[in-house]
Amino acid sequence: MTTLALAGVYRSFGPIEVLHGIDLELHPAEVHALIGENGAGKSTIMKILGGYLAPSAGQVLLDGRPVTYASGPEAEAQGVVVIHQEFNLAPDLTVAQNIWLGREMGGLFLDHRAMREATQGLLDQLECKVRPDARIRDLAVSDRQMVEIAKALSRNARVLIMDEPSAVLTHREVEVLFRQIDRLRSQGVAILYTSHRLDEVSHLADRITVLRDGAVVRRAGRGELTEDGMATAMVGRDLKDIFPPRRTSFGPVALEVRDFHVPPLVHGVSFTLRRGEVLGISGLVGSGRTELAEGLVGLRPHHGQILRGSAPAQVRSLPEAAAHGIAYLTEDRKERGLLLTKTLRENLTLSTLADFGAPIISRKLEDAALTRAISDFDIRAPSREMAVGNLSGGNQQKLLLAKTMLPEPEVIIIDEPTRGIDIGTKSQIYHFIDRLAREGRSVIVISSDMPEVLGLSDRVLVMRQGRVAGELAGEAIRETAVVRLVMGTSEEISQNA
Repeated sequence: MTTLALAGVYRSFGPIEVLHGIDLELHPAEVHALIGENGAGKSTIMKILGGYLAPSAGQVLLDGRPVTYASGPEAEAQGVVVIHQEFNLAPDLTVAQNIWLGREMGGLFLDHRAMREATQGLLDQLECKVRPDARIRDLAVSDRQMVEIAKALSRNARVLIMDEPSAVLTHREVEVLFRQIDRLRSQGVAILYTSHRLDEVSHLADRITVLRDGAVVRRAGRGELTEDGMATAMVGRDLKDIFPPRRTSFGPVALEVRDFHVPPLVHGVSFTLRRGEVLGISGLVGSGRTELAEGLVGLRPHHGQILRGSAPAQVRSLPEAAAHGIAYLTEDRKERGLLLTKTLRENLTLSTLADFGAPIISRKLEDAALTRAISDFDIRAPSREMAVGNLSGGNQQKLLLAKTMLPEPEVIIIDEPTRGIDIGTKSQIYHFIDRLAREGRSVIVISSDMPEVLGLSDRVLVMRQGRVAGELAGEAIRETAVVRLVMGTSEEISQNA
């Protein structure tokens, strides 16, 4: 029996056809994984299934009958619920108000107590410590994702469509998510799950559909595809060298940080960074990794010493950081990195308009800079004038990297370089980072992805509870050593290559 299906679905945006005759079936009590590179068509399929887009041709079938939704809420009324990759939350409302928005309890006189109690039950189910009356704007990214999941669970879905639900979650939160998926599957819910984390797909999926360039290229049942097989099917080629070879020679110290504090989260952090080196920073969400980075570039108040070469550097803002040759690539490209309604050119040059003649900006110089960026960072866009929000996540990230590198900084801090990005684009970004290091630049990579930290880093700084728990270098960079430091089950370690 099929709950929800696509039959021969095509979708075009203007003259560009992005889906080519898609057939897809979602069955009760089954997790169906949909995988593919950024731009393969996964999000378009999910939006069509969830009522947010109509197919250009073909049919959506619910319980075997053709159905046409006027909107996402109309699909929800039929039990089809989407957990979006981009948060669909009102930042100024509370958690409870967001979960019950449009479905408030109590009729004319709202029953706020009942909604808070029901919200608390959902949060307890997800082992989430957030309070029902907390405002969304005050929550960490991972907590916002748990609220999105709680909101979906409150809707008693027959079909649950999950778009990268684990991308911003901690390891513990992912385990909780998996338990909820297993519970829903046992209750007969049909689940469509997308993730770039192929180990998750291997663990969860009863069936797998692989997309490439808007078409289905492979279908498989549980155990029929290894993670390498999934990656090869997604990109159409064998991926043997995802990570570049590790670097072996470095220049003098380019950045030194001494007794650095970012109240109230980061305490007494000290480290050095050499020219041509990639320093990985690992740690759980909440360990102070991002707060440290934001302090170093003046986005948060701080005290302590920053030295460039041997000279003290005062950094109280992003422009001051840039003046000292330090750049920061944010973990949140959609809200803090890019203007999604603006074009590629406008986003690329926004931080360096003085270099393009501001206040009278040279369009010719901007176009030349964009041409170089597209070539250097392999940015793939149907049109240079399209809104950046319509690019795939991988191409958005490559544009953000190009924007960060436009003023040619010497020290680059990159926070979560490949979050929500497919494996082929991940490998590209890893090689971009390696290229920066081999050009003599100094790179700090903050990542929640353990293989990424291990594969990219020449040294690893592990943070726990706002402090440096240990430093690993060379052969000492092993997953077990990082995990022991992250969890606080090892004495502080300092290993120098």
